[in-house]
Amino acid sequence: GIFQICGVPDSSIRPISSAVDKLDKLPWEDVKKEMTEEKGLDPSIADRIGEYVKLKDQSLLSNNNAKAGLNDMVLLFKYLEIFGVLDKISFDLSLARGLDYYTGIIYEAVTEQSGPPKSKDGNQIVRKTKKDSDELDETTVGVGSIAAGGRYDNLVGMFASNKKGNIPCVGVSIGVERVFSILLQKAALEQIKANEVEVYVMAVADGLLEDRMKICSELWDAGIKAEFMYKNKPKLQPQFSVCDRDQIPFAVIIGRDELNRGEVRIKDMRSKEQGEGGGASIKRSDMVNELKKRLGKP
Repeated sequence: GIFQICGVPDSSIRPISSAVDKLDKLPWEDVKKEMTEEKGLDPSIADRIGEYVKLKDQSLLSNNNAKAGLNDMVLLFKYLEIFGVLDKISFDLSLARGLDYYTGIIYEAVTEQSGPPKSKDGNQIVRKTKKDSDELDETTVGVGSIAAGGRYDNLVGMFASNKKGNIPCVGVSIGVERVFSILLQKAALEQIKANEVEVYVMAVADGLLEDRMKICSELWDAGIKAEFMYKNKPKLQPQFSVCDRDQIPFAVIIGRDELNRGEVRIKDMRSKEQGEGGGASIKRSDMVNELKKRLGKP
């Protein structure tokens, strides 16, 4: 509706909306240049668009499409207020994309860490260009939105067997890489544990696959998160390497002699003593209680 009011030809609405969508990363002057010089839009029309995306205008109400959109926003914000999340939402007229399949609201999720940095007064967004270049320095615009989606009433219907079309839908996609980039800023990489394994069951020499499986099963039944290497006869060093890589705190080490004596060895893998083998020998019957004690489990 805004584009129609401003005089954008219908055939140009999609490419112009694509340009406007860059306002979160580029100043208005650069967006206007793209619309006029690259996409052939009349500069006066571009100026009118600029007034809408930067301000607001009562003439929106004179266009049926724009009025319907505003009514939808009124309803949405009423519901947002009921749910108590109105303070988490901002209405951004510069957000525009995917008009080939979105049929209503579109939205993006942005965190303080993913948005562009602001000036000292907390208001003006700071954007810089790279030295000796007009290219935007991406380090000054954040990673962008971490999720995005919208309403697309006709999209799912395209794949329905009856081809009847209008199936109301909304959806969202998560930017996993962007989420991780933010999380990695909060924690040192070496402190991030890839899994929840608490005890690694390993064997010396003979492999002892079935015995390792039995011990793991016993630990699982006791509520201890255990794992072992899925090989018949794994070498000892690769088993130690798994503990180091996955930051597994304890290892249960078995060998033929220990099993014959009814014993196992428990080794604290966080210890400075990183040599192969080692650990304290205990009775197999005491293994579960000893590990629970070390792990602080009841």
